[in-house]
Amino acid sequence: MATGLKVLYEFGPFQVDPDRQVLLRENQPVAITPKAFETLLILVRHSREVVSKDELMKAVWPDSFVEEANLSQNIFRIRKALGVAPGDERYIVTLPGRGYRFAAQVREVVLDGEDLIIDTRSLTQIVVEQTDLVPNGTPDKFPDASLDTLLSGPPRKSIWKYPLLIAAVVLVTTVAAGVYFFYSGSRRAHQAGLKFTQLTDFTDSATAPALSRDGRMLAFIRGSSGFLTADQIYVKVLPNGEAKRLTDDPRPKYNLAFSPDGSQIAYTVLEVPTFATYTVSVLGGDSHLFLRNAAGLTWLDERQLLFSEIRSGLHMGIVTGTITRGNFRELYFPLPERAMAHYSFASPDRRSALVAEMDETGAWVSCRLISLDGRSETRSIGPTGACKSAGWSSDGSWMYFTAAVEGQSHLWRQRFPNGQPEQVTFGPTEEEGVAVEQDGRSVITSMGVHESAIWIHDTDGDRSLSSEGEIVEDISTLPTPTGGLSPPSFSADGKTLYYLLRRHQPAGSGPELWRLIVESGKSEAVFPGVSMLAYDVSPDGKQAVYATAASAGKSQLWLAPIDRSSPAKRIGHSGDTSPHFGPRGQILFQFTEGNVNYMGQMNQDGSGRSRAVPYPISVVQGISPGRRWVMAVAPLPDGTSVRPMAIPIDGGPPRIMCDGPCTPTWSSNGKFLFISVEAPSRTSTGRSLAIPVGPGESLPRFPPRGIRPFADPSVVPGSRSVNRAGLVPGSDLSHFAYVNTTVHRNLYRISFP
Repeated sequence: MATGLKVLYEFGPFQVDPDRQVLLRENQPVAITPKAFETLLILVRHSREVVSKDELMKAVWPDSFVEEANLSQNIFRIRKALGVAPGDERYIVTLPGRGYRFAAQVREVVLDGEDLIIDTRSLTQIVVEQTDLVPNGTPDKFPDASLDTLLSGPPRKSIWKYPLLIAAVVLVTTVAAGVYFFYSGSRRAHQAGLKFTQLTDFTDSATAPALSRDGRMLAFIRGSSGFLTADQIYVKVLPNGEAKRLTDDPRPKYNLAFSPDGSQIAYTVLEVPTFATYTVSVLGGDSHLFLRNAAGLTWLDERQLLFSEIRSGLHMGIVTGTITRGNFRELYFPLPERAMAHYSFASPDRRSALVAEMDETGAWVSCRLISLDGRSETRSIGPTGACKSAGWSSDGSWMYFTAAVEGQSHLWRQRFPNGQPEQVTFGPTEEEGVAVEQDGRSVITSMGVHESAIWIHDTDGDRSLSSEGEIVEDISTLPTPTGGLSPPSFSADGKTLYYLLRRHQPAGSGPELWRLIVESGKSEAVFPGVSMLAYDVSPDGKQAVYATAASAGKSQLWLAPIDRSSPAKRIGHSGDTSPHFGPRGQILFQFTEGNVNYMGQMNQDGSGRSRAVPYPISVVQGISPGRRWVMAVAPLPDGTSVRPMAIPIDGGPPRIMCDGPCTPTWSSNGKFLFISVEAPSRTSTGRSLAIPVGPGESLPRFPPRGIRPFADPSVVPGSRSVNRAGLVPGSDLSHFAYVNTTVHRNLYRISFP
């Protein structure tokens, strides 16, 4: 029989459980970071009272000095968890210069003895395991001395205990009788019967799960991304083995797969000029080349392989063959010559496969079902959205997917062959990657949340400027398309920062163009309610050209004044994307002709449409401030591969910038060209070279094959090394911005009833 008291705090549909450090909404867990939970607990315990910023910072970070921006981020995270928009003071009131006040009425609930057991069982064992309620791992415990009287709080009014106990019994009886409703309608029925078991407990992230055939070993990447990441591969024995690091490979990598005997793990590496598959022993040691021009590799049996291969340029499709390419067959190549099929997942009977692919713009699209025996046609499968991973139940009756639909990535399933897609998971916690266990009723996926904020670096150091949603930072660090989303950029004078922001409310809304005044920190939407894929602001700051997604899936270009003094005008054709202002005010853009991408140009009224350069490109990365150079990934003259290039708008040959992955960006005044040479990882912010540019944006001499990854500044005379990749340069080397994304993900087993 349990003894002692358990205190819960209730307000609106929410319940705060200090013992388990869990925020619940209608008895279901809500994702929230540990420090944000501590902040919320203090405010809730002192509801209707003003808690100063200094008191909160000392209580939440007792042993370290932090800036006020950290507290602002916590308040933003709390509001996100409570489902209110920024500025909505329904729960938390901001008192400028004083602090915060929790405005909602809070009710204390006390359970003790047997009631404590009832409460614990009903909220943890029936729906989810106790350790699974916080998706980003077990939070740090509150140090008693650090929270002092803030956490203990003054005595409260008397508690109406017995009616609450009766309500608890009714709750338990109802749950036992089969209340399987999570959010609303049919959605609740899918998720309520699921059981979640946490398999990793990292304070950062674990992604890209892969299982050995016997189901005993789990491989994964410890980092925030599982696709083309510089982070490292780990392995653990299930269920409770220690995670062991296997690789020390800084190259971009993805797609983990066990060999049939479980002794090796294969993974894809981006190598110049193409991809290659390497293997590493599950016991550790050096990695070894397994097969060139092979990505997304898996074994069909002990000899026959299923993998992706580059046919030419960036055109990647699915093939099968042995390690010597015997018994070789091409199975599926996407029609556009710039599309890439990165992953394939074979069915248990080896007659079909699920494929995850990018279209010609580099955007992830719906998964595809292909035939391995040539007996059926290919077709789209699964949910309509960005599908990045898939798998099969052991009997082949179910297909599983993780896909981003309306901006949220969740787990889906569909009966094979002709069932309808069913969403399995919901809510603010997102899922990525899927590995199906032998029983066919359990899958392993990466669950968690991610948050982003803009940081400014100047002579005074780094400071955070709070965002009101997810900031798009789609800066390509690789010579592959990345979906065409524009990264942040400074105005010509460096005083305004433009960026795409995906707000959390309403759910599923697309990115909007925002601007931030650096000096004051004030931010606002430039065109409220307009979702866009890419944008460019004219050099004088008076106009913007942007691409939106039309209902048919084709992008459209629009031209609008920044001050909204007149309506936006649609220009160009459907399918045009990546717009930029040219040197004479014309609009440059990317378009597809046949199966090939080109860079076009037209007048601002849409007339005078023509090719800007005669040769094809793969994807536009950006433009120089003086509008002389377009930075783009483009094929080499022999068509064997692609490279990041600087393309002169007014004629002349393109200049190869990099012999491998890199991101070219310009300082706002055009005096420096920044090229990333090391990708960021879990333990590093990456590295860039700041290359001085001559008058009139005259580029220096690059090495004949371009700058190689991990190059030193000496590769181009006068260059300097900057310890950050993906930065947004300002007017000089001491002023830049960057997007700091915090990702908390762990691996979970989701078991179906």
